[in-house]
Amino acid sequence: MTLALLWWTMPATFWEKRCTLRRTSTYSGIIPVVAQQLHRENIERVVKEALHVSGVSVRELAAIATTVKPGLALSLGVGLQYSLNLVKEHRKPFIPIHHMEAHALTVRLTHPVEFPFLVLLLSGGHCILAVAQGVSDFLLLGQSLDIAPGDMLDKVARRLSLRKHVECHSMAGGKAIEHLAQSGNRHQHTFRLPMQQYRNCDFSFSGLQCLVNKAIIQKEKEEGIQEGEILSCVKDIAAAVQHAVAVHIIQRTYRAMLFCTKNSILSSKNATLVVSGGVASNQYIRKGLQTLADVNDFAFLCPPPRLCTDNGVMIAWNGIERLRAGLGVLHSTDGVRYEPKAPLGIDISKRVEEDSIKVPKLKKKIRWLAS
Repeated sequence: MTLALLWWTMPATFWEKRCTLRRTSTYSGIIPVVAQQLHRENIERVVKEALHVSGVSVRELAAIATTVKPGLALSLGVGLQYSLNLVKEHRKPFIPIHHMEAHALTVRLTHPVEFPFLVLLLSGGHCILAVAQGVSDFLLLGQSLDIAPGDMLDKVARRLSLRKHVECHSMAGGKAIEHLAQSGNRHQHTFRLPMQQYRNCDFSFSGLQCLVNKAIIQKEKEEGIQEGEILSCVKDIAAAVQHAVAVHIIQRTYRAMLFCTKNSILSSKNATLVVSGGVASNQYIRKGLQTLADVNDFAFLCPPPRLCTDNGVMIAWNGIERLRAGLGVLHSTDGVRYEPKAPLGIDISKRVEEDSIKVPKLKKKIRWLAS
């Protein structure tokens, strides 16, 4: 059974990265109207290429799956309209896809994991802890209250002018931070962790970003340089920032584990932690989460890096999962709309907060954090 993939949320598509590479230094990020135009210019060609490479025709497709939420409105609109035209022309079932559900289920393409499992979604646009109970059945435990970790790391990289760094000029922001952190000393800088007084599973990264910016300004004054020049201690700052982000994520995930086992949402004997999304490709953060899982007797699963970042395969796989389960397969597309903002599953974050679970000192439980 073959499933067509049509997915156009930013910044996922390979042609967009190819076409905007020359624009990156100018815009320093994604410009929605530029993304929309690139989608319009390339969508027809990319679909034809995908069909050609796969060796199938539109007639042979079982269904057409497309991201409809959440994402950049202008890009979602282009992809949805193109998909609906295909659906109408070829009379194919349509499967609307939730971007974060797709990230959560990608692991089932590469590993034989059964429901339920704890899933942590880390990306440039999201930071979510949830329990996947079924293909379209999620319990939301917590999420970022402001910006996502990938967004924060990108902004710090921009503030540090890492595109001017000889080792990082061709790297994305988060990747540049990870690269420099490998040879940096995180102990040279200490950043106060967010939300320590709140016993929930929510995240916050904007306050941490402000603290980092203040530290950068102070170091620029000490070294007598202007904004835009490279600090001599840039590697140490990168290491400290990456560590703070990792510990914050680990702390909230630890509480989610304890909550799920305490309330029998997950079995204490064969529980699984799945981590996906672009930031899951960060090896330092992944190592910390792997250690956390080991300490708590959770299996740890993560899709390969190429499937962690936004990609078309995960949308197709989500479509297959829904097709097999008979969930959300539409034979009429009347009323189908894209949704730039959309929650994932049933929000039980208040229950988590009411339980007020205290997380043990991480340095005692996870030696990696004390090194």
